[in-house]
Amino acid sequence: MIEKIQEDLIEAQKAKDELKVSTLRLLLGAIKNYAIAKESTSYNPSEEEIVGVVQKEIKQRKESIESYKAGGRQELADKESKELEILQAYLPEQMSEEEIRKLVEAAISETGAASMQDMGKVMGVLSLTLKGKADMGVVSGIVKEKLQ
Repeated sequence: MIEKIQEDLIEAQKAKDELKVSTLRLLLGAIKNYAIAKESTSYNPSEEEIVGVVQKEIKQRKESIESYKAGGRQELADKESKELEILQAYLPEQMSEEEIRKLVEAAISETGAASMQDMGKVMGVLSLTLKGKADMGVVSGIVKEKLQ
């Protein structure tokens, strides 16, 4: 996956797409920082770990968009939105809400969850299955809805 990002960076440089170049450089930097945090510059993160870094970057963009809109800075929110679109291309195909609901129901019956106190158990099961395939914020909302 790192190779794909690097190839896309080179293509963006040739096309003089400054926004894509800066976004991909930031992403590669975040991946490198993740590897350094694992205490090895030669460490090769797995695809799952890279997806985690991409998701973290996407989450940051979404938070920035909200902040900029609240502060009346629409031009910055638009820039963050474009970066968000670029980053989302590196995520695996996301599951539909209907598919997530089915998995939530299965996890609830599997864990025997009956109330909000059991949410941690349900989310633990779901996080293994859905990591990288769904927005965990959406998953959490569905679990809360089902457990109330």
